[in-house]
Amino acid sequence: MILVLDIGNTSTFAGMYDNGEIVESFRMPSKDDKDYKISVNSDVVAVRLRHFLFSHQKAGRKIEGAAVCSVVPELTFIYKEMIDKFIDVDTWVLDHTADLGLKIDVDKPEQAGPDRLANAVAMKNIYGCPGLVIDLGTSTNFDVVDHRGNYIGGSIAPGVKTSSAELFKRASRLFAVDIAKPEKAIGRNTKQAIQSGIFFGSLGLIDHIAGLITEELKAVSSDEIRVVATGGYADLFAPHSKHIQTVDQMLTLKGIVMAYERNVS
Repeated sequence: MILVLDIGNTSTFAGMYDNGEIVESFRMPSKDDKDYKISVNSDVVAVRLRHFLFSHQKAGRKIEGAAVCSVVPELTFIYKEMIDKFIDVDTWVLDHTADLGLKIDVDKPEQAGPDRLANAVAMKNIYGCPGLVIDLGTSTNFDVVDHRGNYIGGSIAPGVKTSSAELFKRASRLFAVDIAKPEKAIGRNTKQAIQSGIFFGSLGLIDHIAGLITEELKAVSSDEIRVVATGGYADLFAPHSKHIQTVDQMLTLKGIVMAYERNVS
């Protein structure tokens, strides 16, 4: 059994991989919400993951390794320290130097986010190519695998919650609302107006960029283009998108595992 960790700016997604599938998952905050700073150490991380980790070990399922994908270097060290101290297995960290089974065909491969590479690996191996992954997290990432099976980059936009938080912070008369689809675009009060702007504005961004990307892919290949969404807001936007075909909330974890299996014997 392998512990799989996707360490993001807002949350850390942990999964257990056993017998060819992610058998359980758990999400927890990466940073303190109050001031958005890292306020954890290896002991705190262990406490947060204690039940998740040791329920498997008590059931006789031994953790044999750990695969980590991280966009927060400080947290990479903390989680590696926790794994070494409390689980005592080797930790493999995904980066652009790993054997991913695809070419990173971008100007500066070292700048490619490990989570974006994991998404590309999963896209190619599960859904085929050409393909587009829309990852709706702290940022809204568009990750593209071309018809040759190469990762060729994409687009990065502010995330739904990230951009909304900035609006609430800077506009003194506006207030935070639940991010949800309103019944109509014309809001009859401030809450409805904010929800309309956030939801339809975000949906418009998603579909417009997805449309531009698919048109660019069609210009070089007539193959069917697959579009998969993942991340915290994927389930909210996918049913209303013109381009999203599938939601796979385990996509990044699956990609991390696939990369791990190629690199760790």
